[in-house]
Amino acid sequence: MAGIQPSSHEASCRMARIRQKGTRAELDLRKALHGRGLRYRIQVPLLAKPRRVADIAFPKIYLAIFVDGCFWHGCPEHASWPKSNAAFWRDKIETNRARDADTNLRLEALGWKVIRVWAHEAATVAADRIAGCVEARKRAGIGK
Repeated sequence: MAGIQPSSHEASCRMARIRQKGTRAELDLRKALHGRGLRYRIQVPLLAKPRRVADIAFPKIYLAIFVDGCFWHGCPEHASWPKSNAAFWRDKIETNRARDADTNLRLEALGWKVIRVWAHEAATVAADRIAGCVEARKRAGIGK
């Protein structure tokens, strides 16, 4: 993103105020997981360089959950490409996508299972998917 700048200082400040953790989608998912009796850790640093932090993690069974916002991560269903300062936003979102793919590859190389949940997904559906993975990994004897 070198050389590409936000359209204005005001726009930059407005975007900086958007939550990066503790979003409604993340809180709903955590509540649904907890309701299924699952216990997890939040905001878990999994990689040091480059630093990558899982939104939700089950460290004992090497399961990392990332809750991705539709705009910021370029959801195939809901991605929107702003017309104002289009080059900046396309680069920003494509960079986020590349970082997500890199994170997945690095964690999987270390034995982690990565699940990405889109913010638009129903928390109960995502929690069911995660619960199934937790059970499968426990049955397989994966973990510490």
